[in-house]
Amino acid sequence: LHGDWRLLTWRLETMMDNEVWRWVWTGLALLMGIGEIVTAGFFLLPFAIGAGLAAVAAWIGVTDIVQWLLFFGGTALSMLYLRRFMRAQDEDGGLVVGPGRYVGMEALVLEKVDTGANTGRIRVEAEEWRASTEGKPIAEGARVEVVALRGTRLVVREVEDHSK
Repeated sequence: LHGDWRLLTWRLETMMDNEVWRWVWTGLALLMGIGEIVTAGFFLLPFAIGAGLAAVAAWIGVTDIVQWLLFFGGTALSMLYLRRFMRAQDEDGGLVVGPGRYVGMEALVLEKVDTGANTGRIRVEAEEWRASTEGKPIAEGARVEVVALRGTRLVVREVEDHSK
């Protein structure tokens, strides 16, 4: 037991003292965290988490070896968890955001849709959008399907009413 304790408290003479490691780990955690925010892909996040764990350990006063173990262990566990999370997101197809999510949905015409006259408004879900059509004009009150997004307009086509 005494030998194990000496291993945990052992430091190389060339290594920095704990006061310096506190700031190194804190700086790395902040730098990688900010880098993760401004880049895509969750690449830096596991390293930021590992550095954050090591920073907490350094501020508590834990030895350098334990700080490094926390950095590598925290980074590895974060990578494993994040990989599983990203795989689940990929299988789910991801969240469609923006007006592209309306493609394929039905909507109600609020104002006659006439591309030639540059008129047309529809309500899809709880939002109102300017609309255009590639076919004949569509009357107010008609049901339409959103088929595309073109600029700031949703392109629609009239839906056949099967209830008649």
